[in-house]
Amino acid sequence: MPQFAANLSLMYTELPFLDRFAAAARDRFTAVEFLFPYAFEPAEVAARLTDNGLQLVLFNAPPGGTDRSRMAAAWDQNARGTAALPGHEAEFRAGVQEALRYAEVLGCPRIHVLSGIVPPGVERESLKDLCVGNLRWAAAEAARAGCDILIEPVNLRDMPRYFLNRQDHAHELLDAAQAPNLKVLMDLYHCQIVEGDVATKLHQYLPTGRVAHVQIAGVPGRHEPDRGELNYPFLFDTIDALGYGGWVGCEYRPAAGTSQGLGWMTGKIR
Repeated sequence: MPQFAANLSLMYTELPFLDRFAAAARDRFTAVEFLFPYAFEPAEVAARLTDNGLQLVLFNAPPGGTDRSRMAAAWDQNARGTAALPGHEAEFRAGVQEALRYAEVLGCPRIHVLSGIVPPGVERESLKDLCVGNLRWAAAEAARAGCDILIEPVNLRDMPRYFLNRQDHAHELLDAAQAPNLKVLMDLYHCQIVEGDVATKLHQYLPTGRVAHVQIAGVPGRHEPDRGELNYPFLFDTIDALGYGGWVGCEYRPAAGTSQGLGWMTGKIR
């Protein structure tokens, strides 16, 4: 059975963020992920990880902003990344450097960078070279810190005009960047909405070694993975059969309380 990490930005939201670490540990999680830590000092977050015996396996670089206060507010102000946005190169670099500073303190080996929303009147393909250059730079910076940089295809229903939507497009960016620590975050929720045929995609991409993290949620509601159209027991067996040894992030919104909805995972946490 895969290794599951609780996503503390979507789960345990009945609690303040810093209290969610203890709640995840009580539910027998040993690893967590979250979206953004920039509203908190790195030492505050590190203490919650240490106190609860948790490892942090993934978080996002800032979606925008050039200083920490703006980075912390950027998502709520509808920023969705800068890797593919012309004129935002300095903002992108500042965000990656801040994320690497946090990663060092938090002992996190993976940082997801957001691509951004394609501006009106701009063709997606015209932004590819800019994105590749930014990703190549970020990967080089992260390599010096012993980290991987991840990119994630996101569905256009949840994030209209987002630059990166498909698994094959993500792997094309990896081909172009040629950076060994640039990898893919494969979210099966987004993959199902955009492409479907999820099991075949797992067979196609997991054996490449380029998928460094997997995330799950039920489709279409983004609730627990025992709800909706995806057969997750089958997909978990597929992931195991393919020899994937990474983490599977539970990036879903619980339909009710988080702990009450963990029945799907009984006996599966390791």
